Amino acid sequence: MSTSQFAVYQLKRKPELRNLLFRMYEELAQEQIPVQVANYEQVYLGTMKSGETPEQIKKELEKKQPHNYKGHAVSTSDVLILNDNGVTTTYYVNKDTFIEIPDFMKVTSSENGGLTKDTVGYEIEGKDGTWEVVDYLLVEGKNYFLMEHEQYGKDVAYVVLDQKGNVLVDSTYNGFDDVVKQKILDSLHPPVQEQSGNSKPKLDNWQKYMENGEYLRSAEITEEANYNMIDGLKNNAAPKDKKPRPKESVLAKLNEKKEEVARRSGQKAMQQVMGTEAERTKK
Repeated sequence: MSTSQFAVYQLKRKPELRNLLFRMYEELAQEQIPVQVANYEQVYLGTMKSGETPEQIKKELEKKQPHNYKGHAVSTSDVLILNDNGVTTTYYVNKDTFIEIPDFMKVTSSENGGLTKDTVGYEIEGKDGTWEVVDYLLVEGKNYFLMEHEQYGKDVAYVVLDQKGNVLVDSTYNGFDDVVKQKILDSLHPPVQEQSGNSKPKLDNWQKYMENGEYLRSAEITEEANYNMIDGLKNNAAPKDKKPRPKESVLAKLNEKKEEVARRSGQKAMQQVMGTEAERTKK
């Protein structure tokens, strides 16, 4: 019914779980420590050939580890979950063998009426009739259920729900195939939207000042020939003399001033002498 697949689970990297790492199953059983999914996280989910054993899968992973494998090599204290055409079996990885642990992924009803692997007579909002769970999949510690119509069976499409009864996939005829599994992963890890290539980086105030033309307009006000020529370009500045004026000597100016003073003083003295002579003549 569904594509054969397997999942690898390893203990979460938490200080309180370090004492469970790489321990034999017999030791845990003697100390009455349960092997439960709450302490584990999924590090890989892949497809398998129908009839493959956990030993074969472990050897394949040792030969070539997939690029999206997120954990260490399969070893003692890990858990393998095999879903072979709808038949799910869970194994604890011991030192030299694999031990079935059927209660590892046991699904229990939640207080708000969550689904279980034994749910029947379930009503899906927006759909007619009642539905039952015919398969389920554990992904990253969360359960997803394949629902089949109780009256029409395989004549209508399956629906995939999460444990709370939310519709994740509205219609599928292939069970938990790659498309459905990808939708489950996307719901757990929504893709991050990248910024458009046309978006500009945030500018500081001085950069905004330069960009919006205020700096250039200020320069134009002082240099353009007329106010009606302010257009964002410094291209209409008043014409300037092509030949630079020679710089006047300060010493030359001082000498000219002295000569002018002397000339004025001489004229004044001459006027005084002529005035005195005129008075004498009158007498």
